[in-house]
This record gives sequence, C-alpha cells and structure tokens, in this order.
Amino acid sequence: MYALVVDDSAAMRHHLLRTLQSFGWEVGTAVNGTNALQVLGGLKECDLILTDWHMPDMDGMQLCREIRKTGRHNDVRIVMVTSDAVMGSVDQALQAGANDIIMKPFTKESLQERLATVMGG
Repeated sequence: MYALVVDDSAAMRHHLLRTLQSFGWEVGTAVNGTNALQVLGGLKECDLILTDWHMPDMDGMQLCREIRKTGRHNDVRIVMVTSDAVMGSVDQALQAGANDIIMKPFTKESLQERLATVMGG
C-alpha cells in the first residue's frame, strides 16, 4: 500500500512518514498541494493521502478538490489532518472530497484505528 503525506511542516511530514512506515506502508511526501499533484502525476497508484489543511501555495481543501475533479485517482482515500476544531470543518472537508478528517494531536494508535476504518478494514 502506498501513502502520500502532504504537509508544509517538515517535522509533521517526518512524523507521519515514520508512523505510516511502522504500519507497513510505502510512503512518499510533498510540501504542499501543488507539489502533491506533481508527485501524484508520477505515480501509477496511490491508496492514501494524508494532507494538512493549512499550507501555502495550495492547501488541503484545494488539493482534495483538484484530485476529485481530475478523476485520475478516484479510488485514493484522502484524510485531512488539522488542528482546527472549527464547527463544520468535517462537513467542509467531506464536501471537498476528503474521506475523513483527523484532528491534531493524535496518537499512533488513534491514527491506526482511523486509517483502518477509512481503508475499509
């Protein structure tokens, strides 16, 4: 299984990379939505995208919309990662094409549980 971690924070990218690798995932990274679209363009398949909501250049919401608009990666599961506990943020993310939202901070165990649900097993 292949996951793409999209976050402008190097520390968060590294943390998610290591965590996903410990779950057995092959992992790539991108620094923002624009970079993520470039990386996706070179991939034959991607199973999961964990994307930060707030990033410069292209944020997670814009990235979700772009991926869903192109239709090339319709099967990819997109999980928005955010520290914003704003009312309605889940609805906004789902409307943009995300499959789920995970609030920061999260534990390794809670991430693993959420990903199992999102991935259907």
